[in-house]
Amino acid sequence: MFSRTLAAIIVSGLLLVTQALHAQTYPTKPVRIVAGEVGGGGDFGARIIAQALAAPLGQEVIIYNHAGTVVPLEIVKKSPADGYTLLYYGASLWLLPFMRDNVTWDPIKDFAPITLAVSSPNLIVAHPSLAANSVKELIALGKAKPGTLSYASGITGSSSHLAAELFKVLAGVGILRITYKGIGPALTDVIGGQVQLSFANVSAGLPHVKSGKLKLLAITSAQPSPLVPSAPTVAASGVPGYESASIFCIFAPAGTPPAVITRLNQEIVRVLTQPDIKQKFFSTGVETVGSSPAELSAKLKSEMAKLGEVIKDAGIRD
Repeated sequence: MFSRTLAAIIVSGLLLVTQALHAQTYPTKPVRIVAGEVGGGGDFGARIIAQALAAPLGQEVIIYNHAGTVVPLEIVKKSPADGYTLLYYGASLWLLPFMRDNVTWDPIKDFAPITLAVSSPNLIVAHPSLAANSVKELIALGKAKPGTLSYASGITGSSSHLAAELFKVLAGVGILRITYKGIGPALTDVIGGQVQLSFANVSAGLPHVKSGKLKLLAITSAQPSPLVPSAPTVAASGVPGYESASIFCIFAPAGTPPAVITRLNQEIVRVLTQPDIKQKFFSTGVETVGSSPAELSAKLKSEMAKLGEVIKDAGIRD
């Protein structure tokens, strides 16, 4: 019994020494960041971070794009846990398990959180003819005339979809969903008056608000956002506790040495605080965040608890 315990202690000690030595020399070769398809929001953000991260790491940082939702996750899950393959991804990672059967990854067990990189809230925008100019008036209208309100959203599971479904639950008001292939065509029909509302991302919705084609009711961030300083939050407008945003985060395969995770977190957070990097994101309606691994882990668990319940109750399937 004693010999087995001693052997376990020695093995554990050797593992810690190996990990420490690896962290001291890391990285010794290029690092790749796996992201979604070329041209998507994830691709844009990953490239900005990769370009700025190469110098402090002293190695090339390569973006590896792959179309499709699942394949990037599978690539990173199956990669060696050595810090040389990272994932830059959004909510599909932790919400698809609620929308699909037979998902082959566990968002908590299979991935090591590094940082919550960026966040972009949605705007509740409406056709100018809608008889509501605030969230409180919108809720009152929906309750006074049930079944008459509709919202235009992008594909199932998109931020414009889940932001609206969360609003329906917390505000206690029914709004019919009209589905589109993307937020662009969705907003076209709101502007045209075929649909009354949309929970659009800032970059898509704000130009139409500025042009007067749509009116702004609120922003979905928990706190007022510098992206749209004049917009009241949904939470402060009659729906306490409401918060919704599209977030992108950076992960490594589970089992990556803690010292490597720490190094990556420190360097990426430094990148995200650089004024030029912040401005590049800000100009597209996105705010940089830069969290600790522990903060990202807590955020994922909170999102899964909150939106997982909404997804299940609404019977949302992808």
